[in-house]
Amino acid sequence: MIGKQASGLIWDDLRVFLAVARAGTLSGAAAQLNLGLATVSRRIERLEGDIGRPLFLRQQTGCRLTGDGAALCERAEEIEAAALSLTASLHQPPEVSGHVRLATAENLATELILPALPRLTEIYPLLQLEILTDIATVNLHRHDADLALRMVAPQRGNLTQQRLGRLGYGLYGAPAYVATRQVGNDAGHHDEDRFITWSETRGHLPAAGWVERLLQGRAPALRTTSLATQLAACVAGIGLAVLPHFLARPRGLICLNADLGIDQNIWLIIQSDLAQSRRVQAVAGFCRMLVQERQAELAG
Repeated sequence: MIGKQASGLIWDDLRVFLAVARAGTLSGAAAQLNLGLATVSRRIERLEGDIGRPLFLRQQTGCRLTGDGAALCERAEEIEAAALSLTASLHQPPEVSGHVRLATAENLATELILPALPRLTEIYPLLQLEILTDIATVNLHRHDADLALRMVAPQRGNLTQQRLGRLGYGLYGAPAYVATRQVGNDAGHHDEDRFITWSETRGHLPAAGWVERLLQGRAPALRTTSLATQLAACVAGIGLAVLPHFLARPRGLICLNADLGIDQNIWLIIQSDLAQSRRVQAVAGFCRMLVQERQAELAG
């Protein structure tokens, strides 16, 4: 229902809707957009009238998306990303230069950003990009980086954020390993499987939690502190690993379970005081374009 109606909506109303969804309050969205509170409220009411159903639950603590609101949010973000990409292509600055620090996960840097980086440097030869992959120590609140492409949205700070897409995960094994386990009696279970997972210092990661819940105290075959090591170990046939689809499938690994319930959003986060910087916007537009182009692979 939302999908059929969204194309006829007014973009200004969708822009206000996204601001309220991200800020969590009408007042927060009003401050972010430099609009009056009454204007924001009126725009949301008009949008809900066009849709024919409520988009937010009004609570004392703020505004929470309804199911229809969440569905519209996903469509509105797609429209926003397309509009930003179009604007960037139509209004490309003649010269963008300077130093930009981008914080991201190592797997996104090596598999998504770096292969396409010549496209960015061809357009902006004077742009100097620094990619920071040790995101455990990179803090945007301390201005360690200008913008970030990561899977966890910030909960505080003077930052702007935009959801670009999804990163999907599956349980993977090497063909030789999978063939061996299918010969035994454990083809439909994991009681006898060997697992590759994260070290205890990375136990907060969704993939680590999924494996730990499955093992129920049983020791894994291997623990590592990097996704690249887990990927290499899985390719070598050491055991099964929870891996992003876009990394595992090109390496010929077999997916045993594609619905682990741990898929993550991909967020673009920018220092608010740098949001209008030409050099930062150039890198931000580049990140939006990459995620949009490869969303099917990333989501799996």
